[in-house]
Parts: sequence; C-alpha cells; structure tokens
Amino acid sequence: MFRLGLIINPLAGIGGSVALKGSDGAETARLALELGAKPKACERALQALLPLQGLEVEVLTWPVEMGADVAISAGFEPRVLGQIESGHTGPEDTERAALALAAAGVDLILFAGGDGTARNICNVLSDRVPVLGIPAGVKIHSGVYAVTPRAAGEIVAMLVRGELVTLADQEVRDIDEEAFRQGQVRAKYYGELLVPQEHRYLQHVKNGAREVEELVLADIAADMVEAMLPGVRYVMGSGTTVQAVMQELGLANTLLGVDVIEDAQLIASDCTAEQLLTLTEGRDSQLVITVIGGQGHIIGRGNQQLSPALLRRIGRDNIHLLASKTKLKALEGRPLIVDSGDPQLDAAFTGLMRITTGYHDAVLYRVADC
Repeated sequence: MFRLGLIINPLAGIGGSVALKGSDGAETARLALELGAKPKACERALQALLPLQGLEVEVLTWPVEMGADVAISAGFEPRVLGQIESGHTGPEDTERAALALAAAGVDLILFAGGDGTARNICNVLSDRVPVLGIPAGVKIHSGVYAVTPRAAGEIVAMLVRGELVTLADQEVRDIDEEAFRQGQVRAKYYGELLVPQEHRYLQHVKNGAREVEELVLADIAADMVEAMLPGVRYVMGSGTTVQAVMQELGLANTLLGVDVIEDAQLIASDCTAEQLLTLTEGRDSQLVITVIGGQGHIIGRGNQQLSPALLRRIGRDNIHLLASKTKLKALEGRPLIVDSGDPQLDAAFTGLMRITTGYHDAVLYRVADC
C-alpha cells in the first residue's frame, strides 16, 4: 500500500485576498484575519486528495487543521502523528511534521502551502524523501508545486497506480515579502527537493526576468487603451504588462496589486477581494490581466484578490489577456493555467483564449483543463 504523508499549512495564502501579497509571519496572518480573509489551504488540499479516492493509499498526517481533518473529509482513516496547538500553528510545526513523516517511512510527502512552506520543508528534509506541493500560497516561485491542487492529486495517483513518473530535484525559491509589498521582486534560492514530475502537471520555476522590450509593452498598452469603453470599470491586474497600460493612461499603478479605473481615472488602488466586489457591484466591469512568465498562470498566482465571485460577475468574455509573443513562446507549448480555487469555474475557462500580443495583433492560446 502507498504510504502518503500529508502536511497542510492552514494559513498559507491567507494574505492574498486582502492584498497583503504574502502570509509569512504571525503578524501578517493576524492582520489578514482581522481584514476578513478566509483560510483556503485546507480546501485546496481536499481538492488534491479527491483523485486518490478508491486507491490503495494509507495517509499519515498531523493533527486537526494540519491534515487530519481534511484526510477524514476525503474519506480516509488517517494515522495521526504529533501534537499541535490548534489555531496557533507556525513554521516549526511544519518542520516537525516533515521530520516525523520522513522518519515514519512515507513514500511521498504531499504538502499544501506557498514558498515559505517549501522553505520549511527544505530546511529539514533536503532530498531525504520525495515531496510534492499543493499550491496554496500567495507567491509560488518554487518548482516543487503542481500547477493546481487537482494536478497534485493526479501526480500522486499516477505514483499509486505504479505508472512511470520521473523523480528530479527542483528548486526551492522564496522572495522578500517586505520588498515584494514595495513592488520589488527579490527571489532567493534556498535549496532543492526531490519531486515527482509529470510535465503536464508540474509548475516551472517562476521566471522573474523582464521578458519584453518597452516597445512591445507600449504596443500592447496602446491597443488596450484604444479598446477601453466609456463608463466601464476596468479591474487592472498585477504585473509589468498591465503596468504598461496604466503608464499609457498616465495613472499610478500597484505593480504587484490590483487597481480599478474608469474613464481613464484611477478609482482605487491595491484593492482586496471584498473591495473589488464592492467597486464592481451593479457596474459594467472588465478585467485586464497578463500571463506569469515561465509558468503560464493567468489566475491564482499573485492575484488572489480576483475571487471566483468577481470572475463570475465579470465573465470570461470580458477578460482582456495581455502578453508578448516572447513570453508565450517561453511556455514551449504548455497551456495557460486557471487556478481560482473553484474547480467548476476553472473548467469554464478551458479552451482557446484571445491574447493581445501587440498593437492590433492577437493570438489564440489554449487554457488547460487541469
């Protein structure tokens, strides 16, 4: 029987919906909860366990919200190790859990979190046991994560069924959250973990380089500005490509946040998920986003403020996707990824989407069903 270790960082990603751009540290988690953020790591872990139902899997995990509750909800009878103070978990709990599960001889550790969680596990495990991440954080720069929670479950299911899955070292990277909140991306290499790979399902390391020339960005921005309609509220996503549109309009921009504009005027900056719902209530609204270089995500990485409720309100047909052809070519044919946290909504995005790649220049590109 396949012995699966499960660890959940219950506060992973909690800062995303309230525009905190990270969740590291007890103070950040406290502030996020005060602002009304709802923990979603357990929900995402449950999505990853569903493909394993009916397979010969023994789950070993940590108590309560760090794994046991979710394993039981997925229909397993987990073997629970260790102790925690429920409601007050931290990085040290993740590290203790990883060490204990490795000592218990699990075949793989499946963990839900972000880059900080990957760092915690890398601190104590290195390549002692294979691991796989369920993406649940605000920032996912490491190569140890599946592209979506469901994709993580599919990789584990392949291993359980005895299918050939390559094991390879993948980088653990994390950024300085304080610098990130100031609009600066400072990614640092922390080590490597042994990860099962299936290229349809495993995320590539985040590409932090500037992929396009200013002229290409200016062309994309000019096309987008020309297409903007009077009286429509535009939700402007994060990233340098969307920033170029704001610069074309002469407006201040939150590079790593979400702003709202209407009739070439800035309505609100660095909005939370709830603020975006309030600002678009009863109004014609559209969304402007870009592709994360090297990964292909358009929803669910660095823009958790774009909640499923907002995406449904705006609708797929009112989403403007911007990217240079250089950025798209770097994906090497891999599809775009939507990971909103709502599998039904994600499925509605599958198929071809129009991407503006220059002035009066666009391509069609596939969004994955995963």
